[in-house]
Amino acid sequence: MKKQNLIVLVGGVLFGFGLAHSGMTKQEIVLSFLQIKDLGLIFVMGGAALVTFFAINVVPRFIKKPPFGSQFKPRKAAMSRNVIIGATIFGVGWGISGQCPGSAVASLGTGNLPILVGLASIFIGAYIRGLLDKE
Repeated sequence: MKKQNLIVLVGGVLFGFGLAHSGMTKQEIVLSFLQIKDLGLIFVMGGAALVTFFAINVVPRFIKKPPFGSQFKPRKAAMSRNVIIGATIFGVGWGISGQCPGSAVASLGTGNLPILVGLASIFIGAYIRGLLDKE
């Protein structure tokens, strides 16, 4: 296994543990947030955004190249029709199910096997979108 893949795996496992520990793998908590009854998710998302901001904007100023990559590359932030459509579909799916792909996978680790239906839907939707994108 490549060193980069190992780092990605460790990061994913850490992310999953964070979601599970914060309770964000429970649909009722996420749906409660979306109904503006429990705002704990704001702190989880804010902490993640802060770490990401630091990693993307501050760390590259102090090191010349990534520890497990070849170089830092500029981000391309492009707003397009596809981004808006994708964000809308994601938001509707999140609101209906109370799960996003990350928390759905993490919730498998907590024993939430019914989430497999939601995960199957996510993969089928992504596959169909990939087919449409090729045309």
